[in-house]
Amino acid sequence: MKKINNNDLSIKNLEEEVTLYGFVNKKRDLGGVIFFDLRDRSGIVQIVVKPESEYYDLASSLKIESVVEVIGKVVERENKNTTIATGEIEIDLKKLTLLSQAADVPFMIEDDTKALEDTRLKYRYLDIRRNYIKDKLIARHKIVTSIREYLNKLDFLEVETPILCKSTPEGARDYLVPSRVNKGKFYALPQSPQIFKQLLMIGGLEKYYQIARCFRDEDLRSDRQPEFTQVDMELSYIDENDIMDLVEGLFVKVFKDVKNISLKVPFLRMTYNEAMEKYGTDKPDLRYEIPLANVTDIFKNSEFTVFQDVIKNNGYISALVIPNGTNLITRKMIDQYTEFVKTYQAKGLAFIKVVDQDLTGGISKFITNEEQEKLLETLHYQDNDLIFFVSDKKKIAQTALGALRIKIAHDLDLIPNDQYKFLWITDFPVFEWSDEEGRYLACHHPFTAPKDEDVDKLLTDKENCYAKAYDIVLNGYEVGGGSIRIHDQEVQQKMFEALGFSDEKAKEKFGFFLEAFNYGVPPHGGLAIGLERLVMILTNTTNIRDVIAFPKTASASCLMSEAPNIVTEEQLKELNIQVIDNKNN
Repeated sequence: MKKINNNDLSIKNLEEEVTLYGFVNKKRDLGGVIFFDLRDRSGIVQIVVKPESEYYDLASSLKIESVVEVIGKVVERENKNTTIATGEIEIDLKKLTLLSQAADVPFMIEDDTKALEDTRLKYRYLDIRRNYIKDKLIARHKIVTSIREYLNKLDFLEVETPILCKSTPEGARDYLVPSRVNKGKFYALPQSPQIFKQLLMIGGLEKYYQIARCFRDEDLRSDRQPEFTQVDMELSYIDENDIMDLVEGLFVKVFKDVKNISLKVPFLRMTYNEAMEKYGTDKPDLRYEIPLANVTDIFKNSEFTVFQDVIKNNGYISALVIPNGTNLITRKMIDQYTEFVKTYQAKGLAFIKVVDQDLTGGISKFITNEEQEKLLETLHYQDNDLIFFVSDKKKIAQTALGALRIKIAHDLDLIPNDQYKFLWITDFPVFEWSDEEGRYLACHHPFTAPKDEDVDKLLTDKENCYAKAYDIVLNGYEVGGGSIRIHDQEVQQKMFEALGFSDEKAKEKFGFFLEAFNYGVPPHGGLAIGLERLVMILTNTTNIRDVIAFPKTASASCLMSEAPNIVTEEQLKELNIQVIDNKNN
């Protein structure tokens, strides 16, 4: 067994004989003396091979990334290297054993690689050798260890829940698994352990957690994968404040253990409606403070036709002030921003410049003196500021201008990289309207408890129902979310009715879960933390693939293993499945 890591060695180990293992990182021949860097998981140490060594020819023939065993003596380096942990020493070779000769590598194993991501994903096992990826996987391990220590100390039980489940509605698209034994029937891979963790509370376990694998068949992006990991937890006899306090304590420990950063608690709390009005998103990044403002009432008698039409149709006008924007944002950029907000369904982008304490440019000619006074009172703008407006349906106006806020912050380099800003978003709507389906859907899931005062609105006033739901946001990412669950059978039935579930459909999809409601349900709630997103933020990357050992591409495929792939006719026949070619249809 390997007993010594490279970075365990220092000047304190002079004259010791050591046995080391690793990859040949680099090799140099300087005046007959061969130097090569030996790399293991911990770091690099320099090996010296002199011309008189019986292993000189073997050392000369070593190819980069070959695996070797080195036996030698720790000696002091003449030319010290302050950039590596072992830079004061080197190993005077006594014995060299080639354990595995490497072929020519498709890209160099270095942090600043120019290799394309597709190439690195195809040879992911080589990519993992780079510190850039390896260190992120080590950080992931440390984060999970810290979380387990915290929850175990609080008397949580780690319990595994099934991977082969029943397909249920009201979520993302399921991954389906055909059953060979039960012909024509399918399992679904879990999108989360939601129902099972609630059943564990009904089972009386009181405190549960799981580092849970989850699966969703949805379009991918930089912070989303088809399979991902949740830190899943559920507790009985708690309320929202209990869970938020507990999770804040968890993050305090993780940040101290992993980053040696002391977080201040409690975290800021903000309702969903406040977040949408002020930032245009339910996951605002608070590292920069350029807020939106509702200016609809200011323009209720506007002379500007666009604003008139929006207000007549019960629309909404949102404003965004960019400090010193007249000097930072060009006309060309304004045109680009106009096209940008259209991708969020906004019809356009209006603007005004503040020059010499006066409003000019854009729609300034339509602004009355009274409106100007009210804008100044509301927006507190200053000379050289630039003001943007989006007027549309409320959600479109808020979302489009909120997205522009984020884009401008990136374009103007307003986001500090060394800050961590947490906040809780609370009081989410119970329902959200789907234009595609023409009905209200559950904003979170059908088991989220409405606020006590809104229970009677479930069937009569869906638009104004709010939930005992909460998300935890960090630097503009939703890193966790949860809710208090429904534990009253009548309220659960009313929720299904509000979502358009007949008794028969509810029983068909959730029968085993509803049956459990007959036997006593403790009040309970929980939260799930997205592990990959948390690791992303703590390791300063915006690509979720960087923190997963073997990730999928944006097309949900693995370039290394070539999954998904075709299977044999025999396998399909066993499953009673026929593949139909729809290319020409």
